[in-house]
Amino acid sequence: MKRDLFKGDLPVLIMAVLAESPCHGYAIAREIERRSDGSLGVKEGALYPALRVLETNGWIEGSWQEQTGTPARKIYKLTQSGQAELEKSASAWRRYAASFEQVLGKGGKHEPA
Repeated sequence: MKRDLFKGDLPVLIMAVLAESPCHGYAIAREIERRSDGSLGVKEGALYPALRVLETNGWIEGSWQEQTGTPARKIYKLTQSGQAELEKSASAWRRYAASFEQVLGKGGKHEPA
């Protein structure tokens, strides 16, 4: 099942990718798709606004990298405060996913009321 990410889903996934190593926007999108076995699609129309918000919040930093023969590209890295936010957000997502699984029936069967 392939689905596009919602605006609120994307920041934590971006930070998770950047926790591994600095990347430019296109590489971040492809890495999210790779890690999800192609299940999560990242559109540029959602990616770059999310990157700007993360940068404004101080959770990532961007710097321009000059390249020979091609346009410069912005490379993003996770900041220390971004690492703390990632840990907080990942914990919240894990709790959410566990609750979702319980509702789907993985948490045990109950008698109807």
